[in-house]
Amino acid sequence: MMRMKTEALKNIYLVNLGVSAKDRVLVFTDRISKREQTPRGRELARRQQLREIARTTAAEGRGLAKEIIYLEYPATGAPAIEPPKALWVAAFGGKCVEELLEKGLLRDLMRKKTKNSHAGKDFCPAEDPVDVAGKIVKKYSKAAVDAVVALSNYSTTHTTFRKLLTGYAGARYASMPLFDAPMLKGPMGVDYAALKKFTRQVAGTIEGAGRLEVTAPNGTRLLFSRGKRKVHEDNGDYRKPGAAGNLPAGEVYLAPVEGTANGRLVLEWAPTRKLKTPVTLLVKDGVVTEIEGREPFAGELRKRLAACAECGNIAELGIGTNPMATRPGNILESEKILGTIHIALGDNHTFGGKVQAPFHQDFVFFSPTLKVFPSSGGTGFAVIKNGKHRTPAEEK
Repeated sequence: MMRMKTEALKNIYLVNLGVSAKDRVLVFTDRISKREQTPRGRELARRQQLREIARTTAAEGRGLAKEIIYLEYPATGAPAIEPPKALWVAAFGGKCVEELLEKGLLRDLMRKKTKNSHAGKDFCPAEDPVDVAGKIVKKYSKAAVDAVVALSNYSTTHTTFRKLLTGYAGARYASMPLFDAPMLKGPMGVDYAALKKFTRQVAGTIEGAGRLEVTAPNGTRLLFSRGKRKVHEDNGDYRKPGAAGNLPAGEVYLAPVEGTANGRLVLEWAPTRKLKTPVTLLVKDGVVTEIEGREPFAGELRKRLAACAECGNIAELGIGTNPMATRPGNILESEKILGTIHIALGDNHTFGGKVQAPFHQDFVFFSPTLKVFPSSGGTGFAVIKNGKHRTPAEEK
């Protein structure tokens, strides 16, 4: 890699994660596995490049941290599927994982058979296994890594693995699924102080909202309740214990109240490509009830949702805030583009929702309008109109 690019990789440690010479850092990626359909052409090249970026990132960290632990594992096949045992051992330590196994917890955690809720129906046992596991993780927290650079193809952001590592062991976590080299020149070069300030401002425009409505020129329209769900900010600052987010950074996001979303989502982009023809998702009472479209991607989604009802949950509303993000062909960057909206399906238990599922997939919408309706009632106002951010004062 070019000198400038390797310097950008060092900034992940020094600027975003605040790594010191006392820290142990885990860097990992996933390699193409037998469970996947073998990628070809551009997709194969992208996967190979991701693996090379991960190896280079690990090499750049040596000398900055006390220890760099590098691990590759067979790809899980979908975002939000729990990673294999080997990664748990590398992150939490052998003794912690041994106790999770002895207590019969690890298998259920990896299968996401834990406290769960969907469309208002509880499936939870008397005591949440995640909380039980968390107590064990805390006991062995000194053996856990201090920071993580997650460069897997399939995202680990919405996994119990990540939730336990940050929430109970206090690790800092930079999640970078689908990362590619052009991001080092573009959105990773953002002014982080300015990004933090603007992202805070955007969060403020929706913190009083009770209901939100998303529309887009392609026919998308979705209305849902926020309730009292927390509005999160992802600004690239993961220096405090337990902090986590994406790199590239730049979004505001929240988990809609389960069972409240209704409308339709018209998809024009898959995670790493533009769809040949749009795919329409019909949403009723918080879940996708029908998928329209002849694009092969529509078939992939139908299979996913047929195998797991929770995978069709409307999991997230996100708002892009990074002015350096520009490319629509990679969801890691496109969901950060200033003025875009993204909606995710599947798991949301790691950021305030109630659904656990072996799937979390974001879809981006361009030139959207986001209207918020105050919890106190009254008329709403558009905080984003045709892809342009606005303040309540501009509505008058």
